[in-house]
Amino acid sequence: MGYLISETTKEEREKIVAESLGNIDATCDGCMSRLVEMYQDYIDGKKELREINMEFNARYVKSEDMPGREGCGYQGR
Repeated sequence: MGYLISETTKEEREKIVAESLGNIDATCDGCMSRLVEMYQDYIDGKKELREINMEFNARYVKSEDMPGREGCGYQGR
């Protein structure tokens, strides 16, 4: 079985997401529901998994990449 929208039914996509999310411990307040919401466009056949993951990763910024951050303060001393 593939993972592309064109290769799967809605039911198969629901199963793919459910099995994937079952492999992580997201028992904190509301974490699991937000993860399911994140993949709803894939389940509905609107976006591929790759697109959703790329959008999520594009919003992630490491602290050292943020403007005004120069590291731990000990560099260059």
